[in-house]
Amino acid sequence: MRVKLAYHANCWGPLGGNAVGVTSITQLTYRTFGDMERAIREIGEAGFAGTELFDGNLLDYAGRYSDLRAALNQSGVALVAGYCGANFIFDDILAEELARIERAAAAAAELGAEHLVVGGGAKRAGGRQSDDFKRLGAALDKVVDIAGRAGLRAHYHPHLSTIVEGPDEVREVFKHTAIDFCPDTAHLAAAGGDPAAQIREFRERISYVHLKGWQREPFAFTPLDRGDLNMAPIIDALRETEFSGWIATELDAWPDPKQGAEVSMKYLKQATRPN
Repeated sequence: MRVKLAYHANCWGPLGGNAVGVTSITQLTYRTFGDMERAIREIGEAGFAGTELFDGNLLDYAGRYSDLRAALNQSGVALVAGYCGANFIFDDILAEELARIERAAAAAAELGAEHLVVGGGAKRAGGRQSDDFKRLGAALDKVVDIAGRAGLRAHYHPHLSTIVEGPDEVREVFKHTAIDFCPDTAHLAAAGGDPAAQIREFRERISYVHLKGWQREPFAFTPLDRGDLNMAPIIDALRETEFSGWIATELDAWPDPKQGAEVSMKYLKQATRPN
């Protein structure tokens, strides 16, 4: 396989968001509460050529992007993507969410990224409304425009706890938007999907991939070589569809983040080698 391997920096501290976002939507970013420069260094030491950062961690460097650029250069690691989340279906706050995504896209582009990934689509307290998928699709098309102006490629990442989890929901949202599909293997499997089948089904929309291991009991995300999700059929599907580009491995939490990255890299070296 002719692919490039990246690793998300989300494992180098607790995951959360900006508390100020509770009262100011435009500030409601994802973030890892950890040292991103250490994360980048250790990602490089584990053998990965790229990384992905949350929007909050990117925007922390506003006014001093040279510091983050230096950390990337010193580690031989490229910033591949930035990740944002949003509700997307509420008209009153959509402009604020998109303004934040636009800032994150600009930051990612400033640092040489190729991709912008978004997740979301809120679950309403009273249940999904009939036009929520259309609302989400229209908002995602606005993300495509934002990314395009920044020179990035936009992707939608189905995610547990949103209105797009299982296979039918994935199919439905992609009827309403032109955005690319970033499959996250663990989220798709945990929602009852077959990630390999979904990769084949949406092969024309996939230009960036999140690989993540998963175990059912107790629920947890895992390195790629363990858990209940067999990665081999997924790698086979990527090979069969002639995927080429960046594959980003994710692991939301692990006692030793670098060791978790090294375990997945060992698996990937074997799994992606040419036949």
